[in-house]
Amino acid sequence: MSTLPTSNPKPAASNDDEIDLLELAKTFWNGRSIILKTMFIAGILGVAIALLSPKEYTATTTIVPQTSSSTSKLGGLSSLAAMAGFNLDNATSGEILSPTVYPEIVSSVPFQMDLMNIPFSFAEVNHPVSLYEYYSEISRPSVISLIGKYTIGLPGVIISAIKGDSEQKTISENIGPIALTQKQEKVRKMIASQVTINLDSKQGFITLQAAFPEALLSAQVADQARELLQKYITRFKIEKASDKLSFIEQRYEEKKKEFEKAQIRLASFSDQNKNVTSAVARTEESRLQGDYTIAMNVYNELAKQLEQAKIQVKEETPVFSILEPAMVPREKSKPKKPMIVFIWLFLGGIVGTGMVFGKVYLKDIKEKWNE
Repeated sequence: MSTLPTSNPKPAASNDDEIDLLELAKTFWNGRSIILKTMFIAGILGVAIALLSPKEYTATTTIVPQTSSSTSKLGGLSSLAAMAGFNLDNATSGEILSPTVYPEIVSSVPFQMDLMNIPFSFAEVNHPVSLYEYYSEISRPSVISLIGKYTIGLPGVIISAIKGDSEQKTISENIGPIALTQKQEKVRKMIASQVTINLDSKQGFITLQAAFPEALLSAQVADQARELLQKYITRFKIEKASDKLSFIEQRYEEKKKEFEKAQIRLASFSDQNKNVTSAVARTEESRLQGDYTIAMNVYNELAKQLEQAKIQVKEETPVFSILEPAMVPREKSKPKKPMIVFIWLFLGGIVGTGMVFGKVYLKDIKEKWNE
C-alpha cells in the first residue's frame, strides 16, 4: 500500500509589522494631549521671540569692476606720444587686481576699522556718529540679546568682568601690528557679520550688502562700504605708480630750481659782460652756457617723465560701473515672524512626540527590569 508524501505546512505570515504600526499610531493618539501642549508652549515661545527679535533691513549695491587691460584703452595714442618724446609702453603694463581679492579686503581689519569710524545718521541721535560710538556707547541691547547674554553667555560675562577691558590704543595702520580694545573687537565682529560681499565670477559683478536695524542706516553703510572698497582697490592698484610719480615730482621741482638758477646766472653774466672780449670772460660764459644746457636738458627730460608718470597713474586707476546703487529698503528682511513661529511649532511637535514615545519605552524597560 503506497503512502502519499506528506508536506510540511507553511507557517502563517507574520503580522508584526502591521501590529507595530498600529501600536505606534495608538501610542501617538493616546499621547496627543502632551504633543499639543508642547506645541502650544513652543508656539507661545515662537511668537514671543518673533515679536521681541530686533528688526533688520538689508540694503544692496551692485558694481562691475573694469578689468580690461589699459593697453587697449590707449590704442594708437602710444605711437603719437612717441613722436612727442613720451614712452607710454611702461604706462600700460600695470597688472590687474583680481576681483577674487575683494572679499578679503572687505573682511580685513583695516577696512572694518575705517568703516566703523565713518559717521552715519541714526534715528536716536540728532547728529551723525560713527558705528563704533553708537554701538559701544549709545545703543541699547535687545531683550533677546540680554536673555542670551545672561543665560548661555553668562560664563563669558563673568570672565570678562574678572579680566576687565584692556583699553589698548590702536597702533598706526602703517607701522606695526594692530591692537584692538574689547569694544572695538565687538563692533568689528558685528560689522563683519552685517556687511558682506558676494562675487559672481560668471556674470562679473560684485554685490555688497549691509544689514542693520534702520533702513536708512543700511543704505548709508552699503554706499560707504562701496566707496571705501573702491578706495582700497585704487590704492592697491596704483600704489607703485603713485610712488613713482611722487619721486619724479620731487626730482622735477629740484631740477626746476637748478635750471632757473643756471638761467639767471647766465643772463646776469651776459648783461654784465656785453662789451668784454677777454678770454676769461668768454671761458666763463661758455661754462655757464654748458651748465645751463645740462640743467635745461635734465629739466626737460624730467618734465617728460612727469607727464608719463601722470598718464600711468590715470591709466592704472581702476574704473567701477555702478549697476545698482544702494537704496533705502522699504521692507525689513528680519525677523521672518511666520517662519520663526513655524519652526518653534515644529520643534514643539518633535519634543512632544519624543516625550510620548520615550514614556512608553521607559515603561516597557521598567516592566522588563521588574520581571
